[in-house]
Amino acid sequence: MTSPAASGVVVRHVTEDDFPDWLLAHKVGFLRPPVVTDEEVALRRKVLDPERTRGAFDGARCVGTFLSFAQELTAVGGTAVPAGAVTGVTVSPTHRRRGVLSRMMNAELAEAKERGDVVSTLCPTEYPIYGRYGFGPAAWTTVWDVDVTRAGLDPRWSGPEDGGRVDLVDGAAIRETAPAVHDRVRAVRHGVVSRSERVWQRDTGVDLAPGEPWTEPFYVVYRDASGEPAGHAAYTVERERDGGAQPIGTAGVRELMAATPAAERALWRYLCAIDRVTRVRSGRRAPDDLLPELLPDPRAARVVSHVDLLWVRVLDVVRALESRTYETAGSLVLEVRDRAGLAEGRFRLEASPEGAACGPTTETPELIVDVAELGALWLGESSVARLVVLGRAEETRAGAAARADLLLRAARRAWCPDVF
Repeated sequence: MTSPAASGVVVRHVTEDDFPDWLLAHKVGFLRPPVVTDEEVALRRKVLDPERTRGAFDGARCVGTFLSFAQELTAVGGTAVPAGAVTGVTVSPTHRRRGVLSRMMNAELAEAKERGDVVSTLCPTEYPIYGRYGFGPAAWTTVWDVDVTRAGLDPRWSGPEDGGRVDLVDGAAIRETAPAVHDRVRAVRHGVVSRSERVWQRDTGVDLAPGEPWTEPFYVVYRDASGEPAGHAAYTVERERDGGAQPIGTAGVRELMAATPAAERALWRYLCAIDRVTRVRSGRRAPDDLLPELLPDPRAARVVSHVDLLWVRVLDVVRALESRTYETAGSLVLEVRDRAGLAEGRFRLEASPEGAACGPTTETPELIVDVAELGALWLGESSVARLVVLGRAEETRAGAAARADLLLRAARRAWCPDVF
């Protein structure tokens, strides 16, 4: 039931004339100074699609913001599926708990389903909000702090031993070579999302919003023995002294992307060999990242953050389950519960390493799960048996959870290096 205070709020797509008010509400929601400049408005008009940007309006005032953009998300096995990425979500503090977010989200999910998106994605700032809309955590990231002085690495290292090389470059070179490396990675690593040209520009300091803080990083590219770029890294260094004359510094990794194991090893080794750097902060890595085990003493890498980053909301169960690969053969009758009705139903999955077929069925379900749990299962990031113990899945046929885990598991953890 809509509260009387919310009855006068109109949720709609914005027009270009709405951008100043929309941007002001966006700043209020993210607790940024409530001042909007002409330059900021001009940038928003250039990068936002009014057809995918929503606002909630109480009279002439914008009190809620919401936008989405087209994205591709890599499923287990390397297939990219269309996704609707949700971001920029705010509700002004004067209009909280009045159903404003629900109206904006429900409208977006209905449009995403109509567009043919297989899933919807987001990176939440708060955990409890999005589960009620069918989203659930599907990929986690871990940050390590490496004490280089105790890692046991050879201090005489001067470059890769495989015939490759690591070169310092500038942002323009990264914009030229890094997108191809990123595409190679997302073709094999589930959880990685596509990036637009705008993202590469923003992440290399081009066309930033007025007043947006920026520190130019160091960029390096790894090239294999043939000269082909196969990895890159961006990092900054915080310099200080230990109280005496000895300089110490922390290299903070903004990104490290490697299309081959050789590139990954070489880039981490480079970062841990920089003169005057005694600590390396890894940036967002997969929970099963190779980094700690690349060190002679893995205890030199300490976990400083482990968080759910990518949340997934399945919109099309059939296409989602058919898009991924399976390491073993098997079948499963699954009932998906979805109070929004967008993905609800019973489905029979027949899968093998050669392919998968999924379709609606009237058979008795072997497992019952909520759509909020399905995204993590789809990305191989969750255990059905664990969900049963937690009360988040129901096993209606003995042994079904164990069979489902064998079917849905993935060799590596899902990884999403991007925040959007």
